[in-house]
Amino acid sequence: MLSDNKDGCCSTHLIDGDGGFNVAGVDNFMKEVKLAECGLSYAVVSIMGPQSSGKSTLLNHLFRTNFREMDAYKGRSQTTKGIWMARCVGIEPCTIVMDLEGTDGRERGEDDTAFEKQSALFALAVSDIVLINMWCHDIGREQAANKPLLKTVFQVMMRLFSPRKTTLMFVIRDKTRTPLENLEPVLREDIQKIWDSVPKPQAHKETPLSEFFNVEVVALSSYEEKEEQFNEQVANLRQRFFHSIAPGGLAGDRRGVVPASGFSFSAQQIWKVIKENKDLDLPAHKVMVATVRCEEIANEKYASFTTNEEWCQLEEAVHSHSVRGFGRKLSSILDTCLSEYDAEATFFEEGVRSSKRKQLEEKLLQLVQPAYQSMLGHIRSDTFERFKEAFDKALKGGKGFALAARECTESFISRFDEECTDAIIDQAKWDSSRVRDKLRRDVDAHIAEVCTAKLSEVTSLYETKLNEALAGPVEALLDGASDDTWPAIRKLLQRETDTAVSGFAAALSGFEMDEESRDNMVFRLKDYARGVVEAKTKEEAGRVLIRMKDRFSTLFSHDQDSMPRIWTGKEDIRAITKTARSASLKLLSVMAAVRLDDEGDNIDKTLSLALVDGRAGASSARSITSVDPLASSTWNEVPPSKTLITPVQCKSLWRQFQTETEYVVSQAIAAQEASKRNNNWLPPPWAIAAMVILGFNEFMTLLRNPLYLGVIFVAYLLFKALWVQLDISGEFRNGVLPGVLSLSTKLLPTVMNLLKKLAEEGQGVASGEPQRNPAVASKSFRGSSSTNDSGDVSTSAPSEVTSENGTEYSSSSLHDKMQ
Repeated sequence: MLSDNKDGCCSTHLIDGDGGFNVAGVDNFMKEVKLAECGLSYAVVSIMGPQSSGKSTLLNHLFRTNFREMDAYKGRSQTTKGIWMARCVGIEPCTIVMDLEGTDGRERGEDDTAFEKQSALFALAVSDIVLINMWCHDIGREQAANKPLLKTVFQVMMRLFSPRKTTLMFVIRDKTRTPLENLEPVLREDIQKIWDSVPKPQAHKETPLSEFFNVEVVALSSYEEKEEQFNEQVANLRQRFFHSIAPGGLAGDRRGVVPASGFSFSAQQIWKVIKENKDLDLPAHKVMVATVRCEEIANEKYASFTTNEEWCQLEEAVHSHSVRGFGRKLSSILDTCLSEYDAEATFFEEGVRSSKRKQLEEKLLQLVQPAYQSMLGHIRSDTFERFKEAFDKALKGGKGFALAARECTESFISRFDEECTDAIIDQAKWDSSRVRDKLRRDVDAHIAEVCTAKLSEVTSLYETKLNEALAGPVEALLDGASDDTWPAIRKLLQRETDTAVSGFAAALSGFEMDEESRDNMVFRLKDYARGVVEAKTKEEAGRVLIRMKDRFSTLFSHDQDSMPRIWTGKEDIRAITKTARSASLKLLSVMAAVRLDDEGDNIDKTLSLALVDGRAGASSARSITSVDPLASSTWNEVPPSKTLITPVQCKSLWRQFQTETEYVVSQAIAAQEASKRNNNWLPPPWAIAAMVILGFNEFMTLLRNPLYLGVIFVAYLLFKALWVQLDISGEFRNGVLPGVLSLSTKLLPTVMNLLKKLAEEGQGVASGEPQRNPAVASKSFRGSSSTNDSGDVSTSAPSEVTSENGTEYSSSSLHDKMQ
């Protein structure tokens, strides 16, 4: 029977429901589609799967064929009997598709599966691509997923036919929310297991599945519920069948392909061989019954176990916490279930009974394995938490780190092994070594983490000590820069480093580190100490100009007793300036480079010659050579890494330093000159000589009349007292005219005050009044007054005269000055 439609699809009944091969129909089909003209450029696709699984519907949508589809409104029944064949529409090269009768149909019954196996084997033998149609919810099942059928087909095909690489494409229908990437590994694993279990000829004992089959997995949405999505996915799948025979295509392996002209004869012979193959006969009735019944009993016991109240309670409990006696309880439940199976299946064929019992046991163990893993997980986590608490307590108790880690690890690993022994299931030979290794890794990781933290804590502690012990002293030593500064810094660094290293090594002893690691940590601590000194030196070098100005100001403005200088005119400002600048230059040379390695350099000498000593002979030096020793960015014998201030920078800093200190020097010179002018009241030497020569007669007169000397002495005392009281030098500081006006107003009151006090002193002496203690009666001569017992204000006679600027003169001192 040959059918056609307006779209150009041609189909025929290849093999009828009774196993008859339609030779005439195949020949007519080949003429209609001109298959003989295709040579090797054609492909054969077949589909198999359970009855009413939508195979014909898929083919009609995928290849635009016209296979008869099931009418859902009439109920689920067989629509395809035998094998139908049709040409795909619109696909190049010419592609032939075969629609196989569905497996597991009620029309044939459970005892007549020979045709299913024969048709499946035929499809694998003649097809390049075999579509295995299956429901998504059947994945993991035996019969619905065609596992026994495929096993038989693999075995017989290898024995009957030459190896040929066929593409097995599993089409998962009515895909659920489960991602395809989770479904695909399950299918591939099942196919691999089937392949591994099939007895193979000696020549193919080690041949992998990939040598015979390419396995592909695709998934389609529900045709009834998601028709648009289904059509879109089918359209995408259809594209894969275009040029399928090209290298890398779905039918790319063309080994052993029969030319298109011989397709009908080849297919007929293959079907004949399959029909006569005795290996595909149904198993013996006894074995079949034992298989069915033992499988039913096993399924019943499995279902009974899943609803067992004791197991459900145990499973629920173990998900939240560890259960004491878990292994003993679960082993008892499993043993009861298997014993019940043995009691009911004891009279069935031994081989089948044992096989099904083993399958039941595997399923039960697979069911309880998650609970067992949860139990191990609880044991591991509980043991780990207790370990951390015990380890922390041991460290706080002062025990050595390595000793505490070793003892706690051994103790809690032993506890873990004991608790795992309690969780062992008798029927399973599961190994807890993975969980034990995971616990050991967690313990080791925690120890390493704590070790790192403790080592970091110890290192930070000694680094802080070094920083406190070095930063301040180094700053002080640099501030008082001298020739002994760097030797003192090196000595300080060595002493503090040795002290810190000694304590650090003692602290590390409890960690039982290897010698290399310990030496590396000690070296890093020493390096840190050097880094502190270098960082502090670098910091101070950044403030060197401020330090230089401070040192200059201190030395220039203060004497050797650290007292402020008073520029009286006797000081050698040039020498003081040179000394202060030399000290500032010493500070610059000390901070110019880091000298922790006790290596000699000429920085100090270079700076002195270029900036201080060489100034005097600068003009003559220029005539001899034009090379500036500071015109460089590096110091001789000093590596760049140790250089803090380059020669060029030193020269620039020195210029800025001189500029900013010249004002202080000029102010000191001005103050000195002003002091000289104020204190120089003597006439010029020539005037003194003239006075001696011209006043010789008057001098002889004074010698002949000593009374004149007394008068002159008294007049001098009065004049000196008036000078001090009126502060004549101070009055004339603001100018001559303001001084004269001020003195004119103060002269008479001051003279009267002096005379009055002299009179009172004279009266006191004449009346015989005892003389007061000079120390107590001493008052300021400038208008000081006291109140007597009667309330009168009286002026005491002065024993001292105090000037405006605080200088005190006694009467004896006035006499000495006159002398």
